[in-house]
Amino acid sequence: MNTEKNRDQHFIERAIELSKKGMDSGKGGPFGCIVVKGDEIIGEGSNEVTSLNDPTAHAEVVAIRNACEKLGTYQLTDCEIYTSCEPCPMCLGAIYWSRPKRVVYANTKEEAAAIDFDDDYIYKEIYAKMSERNIPFIHYPHTKALEVFEAWKNWEGK
Repeated sequence: MNTEKNRDQHFIERAIELSKKGMDSGKGGPFGCIVVKGDEIIGEGSNEVTSLNDPTAHAEVVAIRNACEKLGTYQLTDCEIYTSCEPCPMCLGAIYWSRPKRVVYANTKEEAAAIDFDDDYIYKEIYAKMSERNIPFIHYPHTKALEVFEAWKNWEGK
């Protein structure tokens, strides 16, 4: 793969293939993702939400889990993510936690909204005050919870 553009095209097309394959097989929605390290695909995923009855089984999350398992680490700092669509808020969070070098995507969140995958509701909920969210979030402070945090802060094995 001689140029970055050709390389990106090659890998984004693999993510798109996975989106179609997953959709056609009935696994879930039309989303696919790969994780690349160097020039090697180390993780792949398609949306499996409906087939696994798992709302977290988005293509990006599946691919990140697959890549992390293969590499034996929870961080993908030397990797790139190619996905068939701009990530939703949950996937965006997973991507930031995994720390890849960059993300390349094909379809936009507006194009996803046009086929009834509208994440705007979630984005609004993220920015809403706790008291104004549609799902109630109740803060119940507890000293034992803080003790666990303190133990983590002092734990040498982390």
